[in-house]
Amino acid sequence: MKKILGIGNALTDILFRIESDEILQQLNLKKGSMQLVDDEKSSQIMSLFATQQPIMATGGSASNTINAISKLGTPGGFIGKINQDEIGNFYYNDSLNNGVEPHLMYSQTPSGHCTVLVSPDGERTLCTFLGAASELFQEDLNENIFGEYDVFHIEGYLVQNHDLIHTALKMAKEANMIVSIDLASFNIVEENREFLREMIEKYVDITFANEEEAVAFSETTPEDALDKLSSLCDIAVVKLGKQGSLIKRGESLIRVGAKPANCIDTTGAGDMYAAGFLHGLTQNYSLDVCGKIGSLVAANVVEVIGAKVSDNTWSEIYAEIDNILKDEN
Repeated sequence: MKKILGIGNALTDILFRIESDEILQQLNLKKGSMQLVDDEKSSQIMSLFATQQPIMATGGSASNTINAISKLGTPGGFIGKINQDEIGNFYYNDSLNNGVEPHLMYSQTPSGHCTVLVSPDGERTLCTFLGAASELFQEDLNENIFGEYDVFHIEGYLVQNHDLIHTALKMAKEANMIVSIDLASFNIVEENREFLREMIEKYVDITFANEEEAVAFSETTPEDALDKLSSLCDIAVVKLGKQGSLIKRGESLIRVGAKPANCIDTTGAGDMYAAGFLHGLTQNYSLDVCGKIGSLVAANVVEVIGAKVSDNTWSEIYAEIDNILKDEN
């Protein structure tokens, strides 16, 4: 069975629901964005919700994807860095409970965490204190780990560390791995457009982007971005939320409809789509089926707070995947 390795910021999500977007304006946060904050700013934000019980879960884009991949039955491993503090121990144990093989390094810096502010319409604004996660360097990478896996998934948030992302991609290709990248956030794409283009063209086989990230990458439309991305790598995927997704390989264009959902929180939706898609790819399913599984998993996660769904929901997902495969045959 094929195995998937992820690398990214090992973060613990701490989620709060906000009554209105006014608080985002007060904090000078752009709705739907990811902002890096220091420990002091993070503590200030969380102090505003002292009376609200947060939801905690293993987080980070690639980590969410690998957790879901493991739940879908494809073996997954994850490379990241934490501290052996309360948040770090939570992260490690939660990863194990989700069936992930952790390849974690340790730092004296406090473990990273992401304060997620969920708006009434389900949009999420991320305030990320990277902490120990930001101290994952190219020197921490062990090429032997890459040789144990078949697919390598990397989150775009790591693009801030050019040396790390370049070294990781190089090791993955030397190990003959299929490489996928999720562009992660439109502001990250805007700041690193040329570097991303170079890395995708040189190393990447599959690129995932949502509508905003696609526009930031191409500076035009999602459809044009799909064409540009597919000219750089083997498979390009642009996720359009309620409008579904577009998948392009060569001259072949596939449109996948979105599964209806009662959206209360979009946290992890793109990560879960990537999980369903990559899981399908390791099973040699068609790109259409891969997209449908991605949409299915994403639709289920937007109906809950955070990027994790219950075991009962996973059972329902397994049954629906069986139906997708029956319809395909």
